[in-house]
Amino acid sequence: MFLLNVLLALAWVALTEQFTPVNFAIGFGLGYLMLWLAQRTTGALNYFVKVPQVIRLALFFLWELILANLRAAFSVLAPRNRLRPGVIAVPIDVRSDAEATLLANLLTLTPGTLSLDVSADRKILYLHAMHVDDADRFRREIKEGFERRLREVLE
Repeated sequence: MFLLNVLLALAWVALTEQFTPVNFAIGFGLGYLMLWLAQRTTGALNYFVKVPQVIRLALFFLWELILANLRAAFSVLAPRNRLRPGVIAVPIDVRSDAEATLLANLLTLTPGTLSLDVSADRKILYLHAMHVDDADRFRREIKEGFERRLREVLE
């Protein structure tokens, strides 16, 4: 269904003769709407659940990326040292190597956190963070934020 949605978006771009990312996004949205209206005939109900979940994950990641950049910039520019670095063991509930890798990479891409290692049984992710005021709160934010949204998308 995703490929069909992309093809519909490309058809929109070709018909409007405006080859821009915004026009492609509009075509993708219109194609998504058309496929949603025709979902009874196509039988692809799962696609219409996953696309909003992927969009929510991407928006959540962008928001966290902006916040982490602001925190890192403030830490560098602040006259006093406010860093509280630490290595935190975060228990994770991922089921595959791909899920663990994707979670670790999403966390590493946000400034101020770095994935160090994943235990052999994929139950614990070790992270280095610049700002660790409360380790339990940090773990909860990872579990309820990145991990929960990632598992929703990949289930």
